[in-house]
Amino acid sequence: MGLAVFVGSLQAPKPVNAQEQQQLLQTLTVTGRGIESIPTTLTAVNLGVEVQGKTAQEVQAQVARQSSEVVKLLQARQVEQLETTGIRLTPNYSYSDRTQRLTGYTATNTVSFRIETSKAGSLIDDAVQAGATRIDGISFVATDEAIAAAQQVALRQATADAGQQAETVLDSLNLSSRGIVSIQINHANAPSPIRLDGATFARAESAPTPVIGGEQQVEASVTLQIRY
Repeated sequence: MGLAVFVGSLQAPKPVNAQEQQQLLQTLTVTGRGIESIPTTLTAVNLGVEVQGKTAQEVQAQVARQSSEVVKLLQARQVEQLETTGIRLTPNYSYSDRTQRLTGYTATNTVSFRIETSKAGSLIDDAVQAGATRIDGISFVATDEAIAAAQQVALRQATADAGQQAETVLDSLNLSSRGIVSIQINHANAPSPIRLDGATFARAESAPTPVIGGEQQVEASVTLQIRY
């Protein structure tokens, strides 16, 4: 078998001269942060119907009737993002003298939805009147449009903050910026909802259940690498 030999020239990488090395080393890295607060105008609610009884058929039929009435109410009020979050049927037991005995069943049907915070209290009361027996929790969120606008503001704040930091450092060292080498957006994420723990609600006869939102903070950070 013959041995093939290829003759050619390999181009060596261009060496970096001392001046270019010095330019690469002469960089300042700063990270700026921005925070924008926005009101939470929507309330996300998790509620449901829970029924206990002797037979599975009995409790399942009862929870279905009550859940249907609750869902009709929510649809009539045109809530957003209405969806079923859980359907459960579990046996109940008692224990006596080391003996387990079936005593009945518990059926549960839960849903989640969003509504304007100003309407949440009265709707919760009406849902209880319609048949809801449990509220597993509520959380407060801003609208998608408000969050998107706040992200842009937070990014501008973070960029300006990074620029001001760099200017302060360079001025104190009698140096001047020679341009931005790189820009990195670390995050400009949507905020997490403000959550409240689950609670038992009863209809107030004199006034609707008060539901008061708060504020969410949208944060962003920007890292600049600046040559001087």
